Amino acid sequence: MLRRLFKDFQGDVLAIPGRLIALIFFLFLFILPLITQEPYTLRILILANVFVIFAVSWDFISGYTGQINFGHALFFGVAAYSTALLGKHLGLQPWVTIPIGAIVAVGAGMLMCLPALRLRGPYLSLVTLAFPLILLGVIKAFPDFTGGEHGISGLPALSDSRVVEYYIALPIMIVSVFIMWKLTDAKSALVRTGIILHAIREDEIAARASGINTIRYKMFAFAVGGFFAGIAGGLYAHFLRIAGPSSLDMMLSFQAIIWTVFGGIVSIYGAVVGVYILYPLMEFLRVIPELRILIFAVIVIVILLFMPEGIAVWIRDKIERECPRCKLTNVAWRRTCRACGASLY
Repeated sequence: MLRRLFKDFQGDVLAIPGRLIALIFFLFLFILPLITQEPYTLRILILANVFVIFAVSWDFISGYTGQINFGHALFFGVAAYSTALLGKHLGLQPWVTIPIGAIVAVGAGMLMCLPALRLRGPYLSLVTLAFPLILLGVIKAFPDFTGGEHGISGLPALSDSRVVEYYIALPIMIVSVFIMWKLTDAKSALVRTGIILHAIREDEIAARASGINTIRYKMFAFAVGGFFAGIAGGLYAHFLRIAGPSSLDMMLSFQAIIWTVFGGIVSIYGAVVGVYILYPLMEFLRVIPELRILIFAVIVIVILLFMPEGIAVWIRDKIERECPRCKLTNVAWRRTCRACGASLY
């Protein structure tokens, strides 16, 4: 049994450069607090883990179904305010309020999905953009209950230790990304949602004509994406100990799009790479506020100019090659497929 598991691990992970790099990267994240426990560095990494979940959830909805969502911050903000209100008015602990907030975000996802069933293209994008603005108006209309422009502060922290908070956020991020990756894996023999979401993105009319219930799967995508964005929003609120209007800000939605497109849309791991490059970069550039936005914009433009599919996808294409016969992934420098022996060139 163990020999079979090791053989599968060797063939599915160690033999594929991209997955091997991901494994090494996540192992490095686990041992990082043993190298440094500098609070500011851990703060950046904790927030990076939170934003990874948020960005990947946007890729799950918009990348894999083609339903471009400009209001993804709705799920993030709904969960943040839900956890904050439950903690403030009912005195519930984070491990209760965060899952409840994620479920509330699923409800918001179902609400946002309704126009997605009838609208396409820019019309859908503009409608989704309106939802966070509507919620912001509601929050400001009832300041005694929601805190208004000041938000709800004094939330209980995830832990008194920054290291413990790091080790809370990291496993949640890894599990969340892994689940969304498996749900979108078109080659999976166990979960078939990946190939169906790909079909809806490529040609929804053809998918519907082939018997796929596209409405059901689009609702599924919004529910899953909303749930994980809600997890991110709840973690964010309890880590910063405040839920405010900034969690519904329009720029937060656009940041998720920039992170994902920078790393590589429709890949899941592209959003991870995009967040881990751009978010720490923006934080470290705070020392030169006059040039911060300019440097960020130049980097994004240059990468997308020379790597239009995203930096992670560009790197993957350089180190991996798919067999034209059996579709198995091989290292790029092999001449023949490691499974069927077919020529890779």
